[in-house]
Amino acid sequence: MLIQLKFGAIDIGSNAVRLLLASVFENNGRPTFKKMSLTRMPIRLGADTFSLKRISKERTDELVKAMTGFRHLIDAYKPIAFRACATSAMREAKNRSQVCKRIQKASGIKVDIIDGAQEALLILENKSADQYLGYNAYLYVDVGGGSTEITISSQGQVAVSGSFKIGTIRILQGQVTKTDWDAMKIWLQTHCAPYQSLAAIGSGGNINKIFRLAECMKNKPLSKSKMIKVRRLLKKYSYEERITKLNLRPDRADVIIPGADIYLKVVQWAGIKNIFVPVMGLADGVVRILYRDYKAQDAAAQTP
Repeated sequence: MLIQLKFGAIDIGSNAVRLLLASVFENNGRPTFKKMSLTRMPIRLGADTFSLKRISKERTDELVKAMTGFRHLIDAYKPIAFRACATSAMREAKNRSQVCKRIQKASGIKVDIIDGAQEALLILENKSADQYLGYNAYLYVDVGGGSTEITISSQGQVAVSGSFKIGTIRILQGQVTKTDWDAMKIWLQTHCAPYQSLAAIGSGGNINKIFRLAECMKNKPLSKSKMIKVRRLLKKYSYEERITKLNLRPDRADVIIPGADIYLKVVQWAGIKNIFVPVMGLADGVVRILYRDYKAQDAAAQTP
């Protein structure tokens, strides 16, 4: 008998805000996760936070309207549970408490502001490594507008995790220093050295788009050489041409080259030639945790 369980997740990032409505289909107890709807609003909170240290009234208004709209979609979908998480831009904004209160008052949605370690664990929750067997360790890399989260997983366990204030919007604003890059380089070289067989797994809108531009086949890795070719292609075009000729969204067209630079440096310093791109992110990880928690509560309720 096929059972459908519905869940929702909101990812309030530095470059955009996303609502994922997903279903888990259980067939004889085995779950299959499926994205039913993904709604993305290009609200660039990081443009405010990383320069002004706060979110402006204009962007707060946009965010509140988006979250209110998301609430209507959630109510129509009727999930068992949903959760909203905010990352780098929100956690660094001095007025984050006031913004969250406005969201909750207008939409009824409570926003959880998570730190870099929690963000990395949500990405890891997707268990993407299960698709790519044959390695003794996996390097998860999630590049956002405000930060890069890197986690090394070995034998199903987190070996080490690091969060770096290196993000695409920070780079565009000239806020990433040589010291920042050196810190990430040393971290990667130190922690990747013990592993002879290490695979990289990338997440985030930029690596997903680079993967598509490279015309890679599903479940096949994106090579460093192909990534370099895509970067060269992007560099040939102006910002406007990336939108009109490469069909990039305006809020992707400017951050994709900094995004490519971050991924290229990571694989170089980690000594890796390929990166797998499962097209899964933070919101997917939230859905998996919600499902796990639901099953645990259900099991507890049925225990005499």
